[in-house]
Amino acid sequence: MQAENRVSTATVSKPAGAGLALTRRQKAAVVLRLLLEDGLAPDLTALTAHQQATLAQEMGQLKPISRDQLQAVVAEFVSELDDLGLSFPKGLNDALEKLSGHISEDVALALRREAGLTAQRSIWDILSEMEAEAIVPLIDGESAEICAVILSKIKVGKAADVLGLLPGARARRITFAISQTSGINPMLVDQIGDSLRVRIEAAPAQAFAKDPVARLGDILNSSAAATRDELLTGLDESDEGFASKVRKAIFTFAHITDRVSAKDIPAITREVDGDVLVRALAAGAEAYPQVVEFILENMSKRMADQLRDEMAEIGTVPAREGETAMTDVVMAIRKLEADGEIALIVEEA
Repeated sequence: MQAENRVSTATVSKPAGAGLALTRRQKAAVVLRLLLEDGLAPDLTALTAHQQATLAQEMGQLKPISRDQLQAVVAEFVSELDDLGLSFPKGLNDALEKLSGHISEDVALALRREAGLTAQRSIWDILSEMEAEAIVPLIDGESAEICAVILSKIKVGKAADVLGLLPGARARRITFAISQTSGINPMLVDQIGDSLRVRIEAAPAQAFAKDPVARLGDILNSSAAATRDELLTGLDESDEGFASKVRKAIFTFAHITDRVSAKDIPAITREVDGDVLVRALAAGAEAYPQVVEFILENMSKRMADQLRDEMAEIGTVPAREGETAMTDVVMAIRKLEADGEIALIVEEA
């Protein structure tokens, strides 16, 4: 009982020898000061701004305390930690952050909408993962300056895709406006992002993340060439307009010379496993010789000669194995594009 009284009535040393009982806020300031003294850096960002300010004020107002008083405060703090069995997230938003990766994004978004919460992910990351066709309506009607801010904040490849979908005159105005954004106020950028988030979260939930053209394009990108050609021929007969859009969404090994910049070839070859690259080049040498030469001509001579030697060594690659290797190269290009590492050349409409 005496020990408990000593802990709860720890006093602040004063020159005259008088003492004052420490409040819980003052004890928190003592513990924080001790942690900082020992080189630890507790994360206080989860506290509200008011709580952070109060803690700083309490620390600034405290007078020196004795060793016994310090030990009493620490003993109380450790005792409370020992009594704590398990802590839980503070509210639904925190719980969803903890469950990220363990429940589907659709469920998390539905719960946030129902509770009137906003997602914690950066709006610019969300936009970068959206299809370019879905971003165009969001910026329709916005000034060139606002569009310039938006395109400057998302991944380079996605911004290029969006510009490619806009009328030429408007795309040029936005491009010029980007050159004028160096002095923009960060608070204005945040306001633009907040406005976009509200509009995106107010939209009805979609069953599919991509539109039909993009979904079918992804499927055909991974299909064998013979299967892809047969399906596209069938689409031409049933819906020529839709087939035309799908053809534009497709990116295969054969499109590399038209859609990939020569300066990006080194990045692509680094992304692809060496054995896979050799098989892809060997398989493409007969069907797509211009693509193979394009790749080899835009890397170092030493590496190109080494690849030619390895291609000659393995000889003819089985058709299925060659298709798989060429698809792997295409997927590597798509990944680099999605990550903003390269930008594919946009085909003219």
